[in-house]
Amino acid sequence: MSGSTVPAPPGVSLRTVLASIAGLWTCYFVLVTIRAWIGLELQGELLWRRALVCLAGMAITFVLWLILRLADRRSLGFQIGLALVLAIPASLAIAKLNIFAFAEVQETVESKIAERRGYSIRRDASGNIVIEAPAVPGPDVDGPLGPDNAGRAKVVLPTESDAGRQWLPVLELAIGRYFLLLSWAALYLALSAVGRAREAERREARFRSAARAAELRSLRYQVNPHFLFNAFNSLSALVMTGKGERAEEMIQRLSSFYRHSLAEDPTGDVELADEIALQRDYLAIEAVRFPKRLKTVIELPEELAHLHVPGMILQPLVENSVKYAVAPVARPVTIVISAREEYGRLVLTVADDGPGGAEVGSPGFGIGLANVRDRIEARFGPDATLVSGPFEGGYRSELRLPMVQDD
Repeated sequence: MSGSTVPAPPGVSLRTVLASIAGLWTCYFVLVTIRAWIGLELQGELLWRRALVCLAGMAITFVLWLILRLADRRSLGFQIGLALVLAIPASLAIAKLNIFAFAEVQETVESKIAERRGYSIRRDASGNIVIEAPAVPGPDVDGPLGPDNAGRAKVVLPTESDAGRQWLPVLELAIGRYFLLLSWAALYLALSAVGRAREAERREARFRSAARAAELRSLRYQVNPHFLFNAFNSLSALVMTGKGERAEEMIQRLSSFYRHSLAEDPTGDVELADEIALQRDYLAIEAVRFPKRLKTVIELPEELAHLHVPGMILQPLVENSVKYAVAPVARPVTIVISAREEYGRLVLTVADDGPGGAEVGSPGFGIGLANVRDRIEARFGPDATLVSGPFEGGYRSELRLPMVQDD
């Protein structure tokens, strides 16, 4: 679209780039210095010149990065080709700077090396290179030696005027610098690939989190309309039978229940103590409908009250007990909500001593259990289970959840 912008791909941070460039050239400086320290003199003169060349190399490598980062959106093959091409002028520039920096001491260093090996190197008045060394007598020695060179041989190398020959030292140095720059470019491209992979993982994690939140929100919102429908039916029955005081009490308790339930994040967890308190409110509402039949027992150890569970996770289970254990019978029915720790897991149980699940096949019963099962699977994956079924003397649903502490 015309107004949209393409987000820049994740790249290597400036701090990491600077650290990699500094690390590369520092290692080069240290290794070359150690190598040159063995057998060479004038280290003071060489050291600061070498440091100057390394600083220039860092600057040129940084410019190389500025150009490479423009290709972050392109394919890896394009970036590799670009690095191969850009490293050529960069390495030539570094080699040229290297020769320029060491030009003043080059002849002195070569002379020192020659003296140690028993020969000398100098330039004559014409600029030719003169190499003198002890002569080895033999048939290959041409002509007598002059009086000033008794016992020595002399080689005169004319000054190179060919431009191509003058570039040979630059090319020789540039080859080594070329592979040095390619090593850094390979490191940079590898870091870029890792950064893109990590960003892709973070995006995938965000998408998964958003999908899970949407699923949890949808499942949570399934609970409220079902309960509200039943509550309004009960409220209507109370009004039609002239039980105004009980209807008013039910409205107040219903208001309190929704004030607490709607204030919670639909995708978040709540303390177990708050979840149990919400179920107390719900059972108090239902007690208005069944004042003589509904009995309630709550068992919540104090040490477990601070643990976190999905909000309203017990609501469908408690509602099933009311609908299928209390409503169908004329005798008192006790609903027990309990919590305990077992093998490092939180076990929540909703049980009743009603008909024992005789109406399990009813449509509403399966929807409630499916909702709870889907919610804990979306929240905890395979780490949570729900087991539900009749037992001798009633019906029981048991949740086993991870013990989630407050962050």
